[in-house]
Amino acid sequence: MTTTSATPAEKPLGDIGTAVKFRWPWSRSKYQLSFPYSIAALIGLIVFWQIGVVAFAVPDYLLPSPSGIARDISLNWKVLLRHAGITALEVVTGFSFSLMIGIPLAALFTYSRGFERAIFPLLVGSNTIPKVALAPLFLAWFGFGLQPKILIVALVTIFPIVINSVVGLKSLSPQMLYLAHSMGATPAQIFWHFRFPNALPSIFAGLKVATSLSVIGAVVAEFVGADGGLGYVMMIANADLNIARQFSAILVLSIIGISFFTIIAKVEKLLLPWHVSVRNYGS
Repeated sequence: MTTTSATPAEKPLGDIGTAVKFRWPWSRSKYQLSFPYSIAALIGLIVFWQIGVVAFAVPDYLLPSPSGIARDISLNWKVLLRHAGITALEVVTGFSFSLMIGIPLAALFTYSRGFERAIFPLLVGSNTIPKVALAPLFLAWFGFGLQPKILIVALVTIFPIVINSVVGLKSLSPQMLYLAHSMGATPAQIFWHFRFPNALPSIFAGLKVATSLSVIGAVVAEFVGADGGLGYVMMIANADLNIARQFSAILVLSIIGISFFTIIAKVEKLLLPWHVSVRNYGS
């Protein structure tokens, strides 16, 4: 009695399912292990920093030890938290304004060639202006309140949002446009059901870049003139040569930036689970 082996095309679905199940836990475990690796690297850096400062007797006014920074945070966490709330409000509000203006502006650039030729060079020119040069003007116009800080954050973040949104909106393939027209879709339906979903990966890429820039913009604005915020804390600490306080404010700023970036990444993963950038994230 002779037996014949099944060709690859004739293999049962169970074998294929087994192969898929064999790969999936490996990819998932690799993603799950990336966070502990980062924590281990951070702990190693802190230990190396602490040992180096103690071994070489580095004075606190040059480089404080991690234990000194932790002590400063524990003693002044209420002050840091209050000023962090001001900076976070500036970041979120300015980012929201740039988002509400940037995506509609990108849509206008996509649909109107004349509007793009008229306004896009002005947008590029405004982005080349150092925002620290505009901060004193906004301070003179709007005072020491939140308005000039929010405007600086919006100006800093709007450019990457517009650029990436335009790239995404213009990247729709001609075949998809032919399909939409053949189905009798209106221009509004083409935008909401074809262009905008296709542009979401590029839009989120711009939003991720803008999250880090928003924190930088808020601190720059607070350096020029403010009566609150983490930039204000760093400026006062620098005048007092309190380097530990400056590092404490920098640490809180990094936490704000990382948290903001993580929120955007979570929203992207929720809205775009099908995209390759989300499926291969961390692999």
